[in-house]
Amino acid sequence: MELDIAVHPATADRFDDLAAILAPRNPDAPACWCLSYRVPGAEFNALAGADRPARLRRYAEEGTPPGVIAYVGGEPAGWCSVSPRSSHHRLTRSRTIPAVDDVPVWSIVCLVVRPGFRRQGLGHALLAGAVEFARSRRAPMLEAYPIESGDERISTALAYVGTTSLFEAAGFERVVKTSSKSGGRERWLMRLPLEGEQPPEVDAAGG
Repeated sequence: MELDIAVHPATADRFDDLAAILAPRNPDAPACWCLSYRVPGAEFNALAGADRPARLRRYAEEGTPPGVIAYVGGEPAGWCSVSPRSSHHRLTRSRTIPAVDDVPVWSIVCLVVRPGFRRQGLGHALLAGAVEFARSRRAPMLEAYPIESGDERISTALAYVGTTSLFEAAGFERVVKTSSKSGGRERWLMRLPLEGEQPPEVDAAGG
């Protein structure tokens, strides 16, 4: 049975849907809320409890939505963090994932699929929606930093950065092997050119 999937930018009015995907069971648990790459380490460590989701919401309220949300039958099911690399404090200063040139790339740093929606191909649809969103915002290039998965099954704890096979299936190409690792696995810097394929600005895939 084919899933009824729609992917939309994570605008402020959709933040409750994003919270349904990212919120831990214990609201006081130190969940990342996709901030560890975005804000300086001192600020990240100082944020606790409800402060972290509030900080992420500010990105949507102040400018470019911080990513896209996938819906299955209208229910929030997945999240992909996609925004300009320059908006990620940790990336702009990273020694393990350095910039390879001066192109103002956008970065994908996280993909999350809720339990109950996994292993149904939603990751591919979510990534396709992220690509369309970046393209609609005139991003010249999209970048990601997935792990080398090989033929082994990857745990959900590691899969948040994506796998090389997932990104290759979406047309991304390997640029350079980084010195960053996730769960002991090597991570690649991969890219997908978007320039020259710019449609009129839209509400991303499905919108």
